[in-house]
Amino acid sequence: MPKRRPPPPHVATAASAGSAEVDALLAGLAHPFQAALEDLRRAIRSLDPRIGEAVKWKAPSFHLADHFATFKLHPPTQLQLVLHRGAKAPKSPRPFRLDAPAGLVTWAAPDRCVITLRDSAHAAALSATVVDLVRQWIAQLD
Repeated sequence: MPKRRPPPPHVATAASAGSAEVDALLAGLAHPFQAALEDLRRAIRSLDPRIGEAVKWKAPSFHLADHFATFKLHPPTQLQLVLHRGAKAPKSPRPFRLDAPAGLVTWAAPDRCVITLRDSAHAAALSATVVDLVRQWIAQLD
């Protein structure tokens, strides 16, 4: 059996996609849903080995060619994940579609929505659903 070559250093892998910048941010964070945030962060990074992360809007953000999902941590009464098209969204965005449970997703624009998790139990119960929504979102990116 041939040996698998490691990916080039510039290619993120599921194991290496976490960033020291995000780790440092979360180490100093006192968010009431910290454990749920960490669980979702790991699950999103595991979706695709190309997913990387950085800090955007003072929160963990995920990217491929551009950012596509960013946590919204304030106010700390809930945990939100914003799905978006990055900084260079087109002037006439094509609508995205998500197969989401009623009330979980709020659309801010045809190509931008917010997933709101009201507490840690809600986040834990819907973790697989949130990851599936992110998977659906990624599939619609250009």
